[in-house]
Parts: sequence; structure tokens; C-alpha cells
Amino acid sequence: ELAKIVNATIAACDPLDGRKDGVISRSDLCQLEFNLTSVIGESYHCAAETSTSLGFNFGKRSDGTQTSYTPEQSGNVTAEGVAVAQAIYDGLFNSAGERAYLSYRIGAEFTDAATTWDNSTETWGVDIPSTGGEFVARFIELLDMDNLETLDNVTYDTLVSWMDQAMVRYLDTLQTTLPDLTTFQSSGGKLIHYHGEADPSVPTASSIHYWQSVMSIMYPHLTTAEATEKLKEWYQLYIIPGAAHCASNSLQPDGPFPENNMETMIQWVENGVEPTGLNATVSEGKYSGEVQSLCQFPTRPMWKNEAWECVSDEEGVETFEYTFPAFKMPVY
Repeated sequence: ELAKIVNATIAACDPLDGRKDGVISRSDLCQLEFNLTSVIGESYHCAAETSTSLGFNFGKRSDGTQTSYTPEQSGNVTAEGVAVAQAIYDGLFNSAGERAYLSYRIGAEFTDAATTWDNSTETWGVDIPSTGGEFVARFIELLDMDNLETLDNVTYDTLVSWMDQAMVRYLDTLQTTLPDLTTFQSSGGKLIHYHGEADPSVPTASSIHYWQSVMSIMYPHLTTAEATEKLKEWYQLYIIPGAAHCASNSLQPDGPFPENNMETMIQWVENGVEPTGLNATVSEGKYSGEVQSLCQFPTRPMWKNEAWECVSDEEGVETFEYTFPAFKMPVY
């Protein structure tokens, strides 16, 4: 049912960027103009399959991978199914309605929402990947366990509390979001930062939030326009249309993906050629072999006059912007 919701979303939002190519190049327009409730009642069918999910077991005999069987499924999209999908896209809030974190862009696959089929009981159950469950068990709850055994009595406030504890306890060792890059920038460092727009693992907007954090910390006295111009001299952010986590996307396979980043970086660092875009190649479909120049954020792509243009869209950019009032400390 969730797969049907995603595929229907891709089909509906594909043309919003001006070209129908099987790719959502403007998830911001999709978020603004498409309502998931329009999918209610549409039919779906999924064949039976066996899949393996990655896990981490830190040197134990088992590597932590889990194999699961999924039976054949048929039906129609329900209001309840759409409500689940919408809740995931909306992100995490505490019981007071304060945002704690963001989620995936609309059109991203619901990989982490997958449930597990129990062959012995022939029922569906919650799947707790060890990638998250073991971290919570060992490093937050401080239990000698390979994974959480259950999510019973775990509320949204519980999740927020775990996040708060982890940020405080491991700030000195997991501070991968430090926004003050003065030392890097002053030493002549250059940074090309890119993120798949349909990433189903690390939310796309988390990269944008970090980019904005660096800009606000490094250039606090400049206007947004001035700070953006200063920042792109050494730090450029690109959002890859339709791409998943660090790779192309099986649900939007006709999307582009960067393949010559090192060459671009060498030209920038060694020859002073500042990028005005990031080349990305389409590997499948009607436009296979096409090289697209990805837009530097905050500009967004739009197909006009038989070519991709980078346009300014303040309302669209705002769909990527978040604050996190559930925490008293800054979240970068």
C-alpha cells in the first residue's frame, strides 16, 4: 500500500517541473500542490518476495542482517494508509506539537516503514532494524543488547528524549554537524555537498538545514542574498532530482547522478574554476546519456524552452526549511 502511494505520487508530481521523464525534480512543488488523499481508493498488487536488510552486529558471529518474506498483497489504498504516509512525511513532533526533526521529501520511498511478515503466525509486525535499535539499546539505554526487543510504550516523546540524551552524551564524539567551518575555509578548502532529493534514509532537508546553519554562523551580519554569494565561493550545495541515498533511485531510474565530481573539484582547487553547476548524467530511459547541470541550492530546476533552467522560488525553498523547538539547544 505504501509502495502504491509512492508510485502514484511520482506519477502525479513528475510533470510539475515542466518535463515528464519519470523524475520528481521539484519535490517542493509536489509538497505544495499534491495531496496524498487523492490516492485513496487506487488499487495495488505486490508479488511475494524475499528480502534481506542490513544490520550491524559489531564483531559478533552474525553480521546482523535479517532476511524476511513478504507474501503477495492486493487491495485498495485506504485513508489509514495515507495517514501513515503523511505522518512519516510530516516528521517528528513531541506531544506538545513542537517539531523535533524533519523527514523525507514527498515522493521518497518508505524503506524504514517496512513491516515484517511472521510466517508462524501469518501476521504483520513491527520491524526494528539494528542500525537504530542497537544504538538506542546499547548507547542510550546502556543495555547489553543487540537490538530493542519491542517498541511497546515507546511514544513520540520517548523518541525525542532519546535524541536529546544522545546529543548531550555524545556531543564531543559525534559532533558531525559543527557549523563553524572557519578553519577549513581560511585554509583554502572547497566543499561540494550533494544530496539525493528522494533519499529514503537521511532526510534531504537535513543537508539544507546544515548548509543554512553554516551560512548563518559564518556570515551573521550579511543579508541572505549576500551570505549566499559569499558561501558559494567555497561551499556549494546541490540537490539531485529523484536520487536516493548516495545513489540513483530504482523508483525514479531516469534521474541524473553526478559522476565526475573529482574532476570538478580539481578544476576548482587547482585551477580556480568555480563551479556554476554540477554535472550529472542520466543512465536510463528516454534521456539516457543526457548530462544535466544541477542547480546550486537555493535555486531550483525547471524545464523551459527545451532546456533545464535554475530558477528562484522562495515559496518552494521554504518547504526545505525547518526549526526544532522541541529542543532547547541548537540543532545543526
